[in-house]
Amino acid sequence: MQLHLQVPPQEFAASWNAAQALAGLQLAVGANSPFFFGKQLWHETRTELFRQSIDTRPVELKNQGVRPRVSFGERWITSVFDLFEENVRYFPALLPEISDEDPVATLEAGGTPRLSELRLPNGTVYRWNRPVYDVVNDIPHLRVENRVLPAGLTIIDTMANSAFYFGALRMLAEDDRPIWTKMSFSAAEQNFTACAQRGTEARVYWPGFGKVPADELMLRHLLPMAHEGLRRWGVSAAVCDRYLSVIEARCTSGVTGATWQIAAVQRLQDRGMDRSKALRGMLERYVQAMHTNEPVHTWSLPNTLF
Repeated sequence: MQLHLQVPPQEFAASWNAAQALAGLQLAVGANSPFFFGKQLWHETRTELFRQSIDTRPVELKNQGVRPRVSFGERWITSVFDLFEENVRYFPALLPEISDEDPVATLEAGGTPRLSELRLPNGTVYRWNRPVYDVVNDIPHLRVENRVLPAGLTIIDTMANSAFYFGALRMLAEDDRPIWTKMSFSAAEQNFTACAQRGTEARVYWPGFGKVPADELMLRHLLPMAHEGLRRWGVSAAVCDRYLSVIEARCTSGVTGATWQIAAVQRLQDRGMDRSKALRGMLERYVQAMHTNEPVHTWSLPNTLF
């Protein structure tokens, strides 16, 4: 699930920094991949699996400090150029493609440069919040591409995840004393890893709160913030309540996609299924519940064996 936000160039850094600060909490409430090859791993195993599977560096390059192409990032930024400059400095191009465009000549002629040599390599550096330069109808723009969330579970769950992100992001990006001036980048990265591992049970750091459970931070601080942010976007109160109440219920019940899957498999194993059959049984029930479009916190656990 990828969310894109088009922003003016002068506002890109604030929006990207805010998205980085939110990334861990997005995983906490949206986690949905706790199993891999029959093993129960992180609540959101997808992020770590992707990081490891794309990391082709031999040991000697890792020891030399060569950066992986999948990472949380290096630091808070002051401009989108910080990220594009990192691409050039740290990540050699994978394909030796050079376009025929002369971007300076195109600009001087009144056209819009497509900047293929910037866009193609940028597509091979996998930040969880990625800068995107694009041209549509000959009009250039910048987007923050939020790549944190897994798919699912239902349409309403997906809309709830999106509403929380866009609402909270608006408030963080517009704060007079932004969070990235009060929290280290490494703290945001530690939040990201902890939430991927333990979901809403993770303890996260947030300025003014210290170390707190992710679900508590959501309920006390971030959900009210998301409500106000959506209001600033012009979203009606009824729509805000509909979607953000789903996130609130996940936090109060402790039920996310990941916790439901874990509990369903355990329930089926307790009733005599081996792990393989329990996983298959859980997935069958998952698919059935998905098509009801009822949010995951309302799903019941299986009581009978197939």
